Amino acid sequence: MKKRILLILGLVLVVSLLTGCTEYNQPITPDSKGFWNEYIVYPLSMLIVKMAEWLGGSFGLSIIAVTLLIRFAILPLMIKQTKSSKAMQALQPEMQKLKEKYSSKDQKTQQKLQQETMALFQQHGVNPLSGCFPLIVQMPILIGFYHAISRTREIAEHNFLWFDLGVADPFYILPVVAGITTFIQQKMMMAGQEGNPQMAMMLWLMPIMIVVFAINFPAALSLYWVVGNLFMIGQTYFIKGPDLKKTKAAGNAGGAKK
Repeated sequence: MKKRILLILGLVLVVSLLTGCTEYNQPITPDSKGFWNEYIVYPLSMLIVKMAEWLGGSFGLSIIAVTLLIRFAILPLMIKQTKSSKAMQALQPEMQKLKEKYSSKDQKTQQKLQQETMALFQQHGVNPLSGCFPLIVQMPILIGFYHAISRTREIAEHNFLWFDLGVADPFYILPVVAGITTFIQQKMMMAGQEGNPQMAMMLWLMPIMIVVFAINFPAALSLYWVVGNLFMIGQTYFIKGPDLKKTKAAGNAGGAKK
């Protein structure tokens, strides 16, 4: 679990670095050079522009449509990641027993613990890294889309609903909604793990970071975050629905006993 938390924090750091560099302030054009620009950012930028043409010139609707399109495209990876996470969670009691059995900190005991843990994974057909791989695959796509929105100058020249896409939401509505939806999505993903202090930290850390970013970034990006979060909430409900109901029932039962 600690490794997963560190991986997520590392990916957040990578996102932060990429949003601040990699020609972030330079418009994306057919003349932009480099693998990142030519094969990831520019194609996504053109997809946004073409989608806007198909939707009557609305770049707001285009961002919503392309966000949903990308989310549906990576949905199989998300399902795989969720299943892997559930499998690892199911093995936690067995892993805890092994840790108690091999509680000594000497090198031989710790080697034995690693061997027994790997044997447990093999017995149940679980790969501890399989839950991380889909996340690693998704990140270039999502970061690329982020850059496409930021560096497509046509977007900054349009408005949508009450805000201009090229500047921050003046009423802070989108940042707040982005933070709330991030919290809800995180809460659903972490159902049954609320007692873990590391997970509790992530539950609050991610929404706060999103709100801070959204307040300072163009509203087009906040719109992308809100739509992506709403999709993730629906996706999490359909994938983890039975587990969420069990967790809620268990919580209600515990409250009734008290």
